[in-house]
Amino acid sequence: MAQEPMLPGHWYNIVPDLTTPPPPPLHPATGQPVGPDDLAPLFPMELIGQEVSGERFIEIPQDVLDVYRLWRPTPLIRAHRLEKALGTPARIYYKYEGVSPAGSHKPNTAVPQAYYNKREGVRRLTTETGAGQWGSALAFACAQFGLECEIWMVRASYDQKPYRRSLMRVYGAAVHASPSPLTSAGSKILTEHPDSTGSLGIAISEAVEVAGAAADTRYALGSVLNHVLLHQTVIGEEALKQMPEMPDLVIGCTGGGSNFAGLAFPFMRESPRTSYRAVEPEACPSFTRGRYAYDFGDTAGFTPLLKMHTLGHDFVPDPIHAGGLRYHGMSPLLSHMYELGLFEAVTRSQSECFEAGVRFARTEGIVPAPEPTHALAETIAEALRCKESGEEKVLLTALCGHGHFDLGAYDRYLAGELEDYALPQERVDQALANLPHSG
Repeated sequence: MAQEPMLPGHWYNIVPDLTTPPPPPLHPATGQPVGPDDLAPLFPMELIGQEVSGERFIEIPQDVLDVYRLWRPTPLIRAHRLEKALGTPARIYYKYEGVSPAGSHKPNTAVPQAYYNKREGVRRLTTETGAGQWGSALAFACAQFGLECEIWMVRASYDQKPYRRSLMRVYGAAVHASPSPLTSAGSKILTEHPDSTGSLGIAISEAVEVAGAAADTRYALGSVLNHVLLHQTVIGEEALKQMPEMPDLVIGCTGGGSNFAGLAFPFMRESPRTSYRAVEPEACPSFTRGRYAYDFGDTAGFTPLLKMHTLGHDFVPDPIHAGGLRYHGMSPLLSHMYELGLFEAVTRSQSECFEAGVRFARTEGIVPAPEPTHALAETIAEALRCKESGEEKVLLTALCGHGHFDLGAYDRYLAGELEDYALPQERVDQALANLPHSG
C-alpha cells in the first residue's frame, strides 16, 4: 500500500496536444465521418465520448481504481544484470506490466471498458483475441463486474496456447476458435480456406457481427482505438513518477499500438528531448511496409474505415508466436503521429526476438511474452550501439507481459525449430490492391 501515491487519478489524452488532429473514421457506405449513432450498437456512450474527446485529462472512476489496485502501480525496474552482461554504459529501465491478474497490460483498458458497459446496462461483451492476452484480460474484467464474455480466438494461437484458453474459461468466458462456423464472417472464410490459421481481422469481424445483432451485447476492442490508448496511459503516468531520470529513448512493441502509446504518450508531454521507437515483427510490418490509407479494421468490412498504416484488411500474417502483433493495421492515432514524425519504427525477426527473450530471462529473471521480446531485442541492440559509441543513454522499454503461457514457443526456439518469416513484397502488394477507395 506504500506505493499508492504512484497510482494516477487520470488518463492522458494526447490528441489536444497534437499540431493537427487525426483524420476521422469514415462510414463505409457514405464516406462521411461516423457519428455517435453509428458506433452506439458496438460501444457504450461513455467510451464513444472518450474516443472523440478534446479533454487532455480524463478522471479514472473510483470503481476502476479499486480494481486497478489489485496490481497497480506496476514495478519500474533498472536492468542492472542485463546492462552488466552486455557491458554497456547505457542505463536500461523496464516498466513491467506482467504483474496483472491476466499477465499483461491489457487489463488497464479491459477494466474500464467492462465498467462503462455494466453502468449502461449491457449484459454481454464480445471480443477477439490473438495470443489470448486481451481475451483473458476482458474475461477477468467481465468477472469483476458481472458481465458475460464471448471471445473469438485466432486459430493459430488457439492451437499454440491451450492454457490461455483455459485461463479465459476459468474467468467464465466462452471461447471459440476463429474463423468459426458460428458467424457468417467465419463461415465464409472457412468455405474459402478450410485450413485458415485465422487473423485478428477475421476474429474482429466475428465478434462485431455477434455484438451488432443483439441489443444487450456490445463489443470490446483490445487495441487500435483512441479510448484504448487513453486507458493505457496509466502505464506512462506511473513511469513518469517512478523514473529517477528522463529517458533518452522509449522503446515499445506495436501490434495495434496501445502498449507503446500507453508508455510513450505521457513522456511525449513532459520530455521534448526524448526519442521514441516502435518495434514490429518482420512478418507483419504495418508501419514500415504498410500504406497510410483508409481501410477496414476487420477482414469482412464491418467496421468504419480507419486512416491508418495498413497491410490490407484481408492480409493474413504468417503464424508467428507473437499473436498479439499479428494485426494488418495500426492505431489511427499512432499512424497520424508517425506521419507527423513524432517517433520512428523498425522491425525485428522472430528468432532475434526469442534470443533477446532468453537473454533477458537469464539476466533479469523474467520470461517475457513473445510480443515484448521485440522491444527487448531493439533495446539490447541500442545498448550494444552505446557500447560501441561510449554513449551513456537512458533507455526505457515496455515489458508488457510475461511468457508463462508461451513456453511452447520458447521450447521450439531452444530446440532450433523456430522459423523466421520473411514477408515477400508481392504478398503486401496483393493485399494492398484490395484497399477500399476513400482517400
